[in-house]
Amino acid sequence: MRRIPVLPTLVVLAAVAMMVSLGVWQLHRLQWKEALLADYAAAQRSGTEMAWPPEGPGEDLLYHRAHLTCAGVTNHSSMAGRNMAGESGMAQTVECVLPSGGTALVVLGWSQQPNAALEWQGGEVDGTIAPGPRLVADPPLAGLQASAKPDPSEIPNNHFAYAIQWFFFAGTALAIYAIALWKRPRQG
Repeated sequence: MRRIPVLPTLVVLAAVAMMVSLGVWQLHRLQWKEALLADYAAAQRSGTEMAWPPEGPGEDLLYHRAHLTCAGVTNHSSMAGRNMAGESGMAQTVECVLPSGGTALVVLGWSQQPNAALEWQGGEVDGTIAPGPRLVADPPLAGLQASAKPDPSEIPNNHFAYAIQWFFFAGTALAIYAIALWKRPRQG
C-alpha cells in the first residue's frame, strides 16, 4: 500500500492554491483593465478640452484633450517615437514651466533628427494627455511633423493569458506530484 506523505502533500497543495488564487486575481485584473480601457477610449472620443492640472494629470485624465501655457522651457530632449504615418524617429520633448510653478512634459512633434526643436522656448500648447504623463501637441509645434496620437488600444491587456498560465501551472504541479506519488515504491 502506498502512503501519501503529509508534509510534501501540504506544500504542493499550498502552492497549487496560491497559483489558482493568482489566476483568479488575473481574471479580476482583466475586468478592471477592460473598464479602464473603455474609459480611456471614451475620453479620446469626447473631444472636450480641459486645462492641464497644475499638479499634473492623474490616470483618470489620460487620453483627454488638454491645453497648457508653457511659460518657459527648462529642458529639451528627444525619445523614440512615431509620426502619424507610423514612421520611426524622434519625438521632440520639452519640460515646460507652468505659470502656476509646476512643470509638464510636452511632446512638441516628430522629426528624424534628435534635438530638432531646440529653438522652441514656450507658448500655448493644445494636445492629448498621454501616459507619462505628457501632453502630445496637436497641432505640432516648432515646425515639426505631427507625432502619432496617443492610442489606448496600444495598452496591452493580457490578463486572460496570465490567468490561463497560472491555472496551467497549478494543473501541471498537481500532475507532476501525482506522477511522483504513483512512482514511489510501495511500503509494506
